[in-house]
Amino acid sequence: MVLKLRIAGKTQEEIARMLGTSRENISIIEKRAWRKVRLAEETLKYVKELLSVAKVTIPPGTHLVQVPGMLIAAADKASVKLKGNFTRIYDEIRFKAEGSIKGTHVIKPVTVVIYRDGTFEVVSEDSQRSIREKVRNTIHVGNSH
Repeated sequence: MVLKLRIAGKTQEEIARMLGTSRENISIIEKRAWRKVRLAEETLKYVKELLSVAKVTIPPGTHLVQVPGMLIAAADKASVKLKGNFTRIYDEIRFKAEGSIKGTHVIKPVTVVIYRDGTFEVVSEDSQRSIREKVRNTIHVGNSH
């Protein structure tokens, strides 16, 4: 609840008043909640790796047009039918790894995980970091009191 209120723009002081406790208590609760979020992310990452059948790292310099073929080849090698056509794969890479793409080329390595059911996921560090940053930026550092 504290994280939800913080994301909604409430200060720690406001939340403390709402819940009848101290700002210091809210600060501790928030810090613990963020730690639990990080642990949950690590657990999910581990489970997803267990379910994966292939991991493809797309190196810098690769033209985006080459990526669908790379993923289809990796899926075929793992005897998995990839769920997605050229356009879906291309767009998924372009949008989910936008910090690793410039124009139509990969500029930083992008990792794509292929799962047993044929689904795939872009797991570039940039895509994970951007999700965390969006949430963190919603809670302004100066908004703690």
